Amino acid sequence: MTDSTKLHLGVILTGAGGPGHPKTWLDDDLPLDSSVDVDWYIEYARLAERAKFDLVFIVDSQFITPDSPPHYLNRLEPLTLLSALAVTTSHIGLVGTATTSYNDPYNLARRFASLDLISRGRAGWNVVTSGDAGTAGNYGRDEHYDYDTRYGRARESVEVIRGLWDSYEDDAFPRDRASGVFLDPSKQHRLDHRGEHFSVVGPLNIERSPQGQPVVFQAGDSEQGRDLGATIGEGIFTHASSLEQARAFRDDIRSRAVEKGRDPDSVKILPGISVYLGDTDADARRIEREYQAIEYDFDRAVKELGRPFGWHDFSQYDADAAFPDVRAVAALSFKTQADRITETALSEGLTLRQVVERVSAPRPGVFVGSSETVADLLVEWFEGGGTDGYNLHVDHPSQFRRFVAEVVPLLQERGVFRRDYESTTLRGNLGIPVPRNRYSGALVDA
Repeated sequence: MTDSTKLHLGVILTGAGGPGHPKTWLDDDLPLDSSVDVDWYIEYARLAERAKFDLVFIVDSQFITPDSPPHYLNRLEPLTLLSALAVTTSHIGLVGTATTSYNDPYNLARRFASLDLISRGRAGWNVVTSGDAGTAGNYGRDEHYDYDTRYGRARESVEVIRGLWDSYEDDAFPRDRASGVFLDPSKQHRLDHRGEHFSVVGPLNIERSPQGQPVVFQAGDSEQGRDLGATIGEGIFTHASSLEQARAFRDDIRSRAVEKGRDPDSVKILPGISVYLGDTDADARRIEREYQAIEYDFDRAVKELGRPFGWHDFSQYDADAAFPDVRAVAALSFKTQADRITETALSEGLTLRQVVERVSAPRPGVFVGSSETVADLLVEWFEGGGTDGYNLHVDHPSQFRRFVAEVVPLLQERGVFRRDYESTTLRGNLGIPVPRNRYSGALVDA
């Protein structure tokens, strides 16, 4: 396993601009079609790999409106894209989002196992339950699954998929030409799962990769989300606005993992962050303000506020009137986020305009400053128990290139980030144990 004194780094590639970034695509450092330009993804995956990043993370969702962020409107399907990255990189992990609400376990198990073999053990799956209720209409359903059903399906789906990934023991294929033996049938295993949400016979028709199974990631801040992450997550994607908040989240997840009989050190917490670098701290703040001024548009922010509320149209209300309590429309969407927004607005007597500004208006970020300042902050959060690493948003490519050129060497000099990969697998580089096949053994180190 890797040294626990080393932090981990991931990169999130969202091309033309994700939530809160409706005008990222105006940056002339980006191809206008970056979200569907495979060469752009390859370029930045390779840059991250040269800098010894642990992983590339490709986000996804499957429902859009005209008000969706530019990247969401026109982007490549994650596993197809990651397969292209698998054959154009050699060490960096390849993590993609896929929903358990609108995929069958057998299909997901096969697709991720294929990516894991193609990449020789670098695949990761970000488990989501789909917060966009409109997704139901794209899969022949009149209504999205309720919260409990979504999380119940997710838990059972991961259980089934991990079972399918164990269909073959590691030495199931002698492939002995002399004897003519291709398969040892005693080492092929049916799953025969019959549960509340799925019935799956198996076995899966693909062998395991050098890392045993793809790494399972999860992101969710609700009670159900945290509990799911502590149950099945080997990596947790999250957000935090302060070291105190980050530490509280990490402590909570690790505590829950212990309660479930898991080793907390095998669960890696990786908050997503945006970084702005300048020659000085003041210069970095100037750059941050300039980018934020371009991005922020109140009318667009009003429309994007509707997403956690099932794309409810907030533009129909007087912006200077009290915030409307419409959380009922979020029951099948991003309920936790919608409830938090509404409860804050009602308790503080906020108007719609004030809520939009609270949620979306530009504000000074945490990781902003000279290269030395940002490196100090990254180390402070890491050594202060707030995180096991970071996922960097590539909002503006020039900033990411500068991070690679200036901040990564400082982290290496301070002894908190690798100078070379420890392993050829994602598990090996994250320091997460390889799960040996359930039919033949227990956990081993990566």
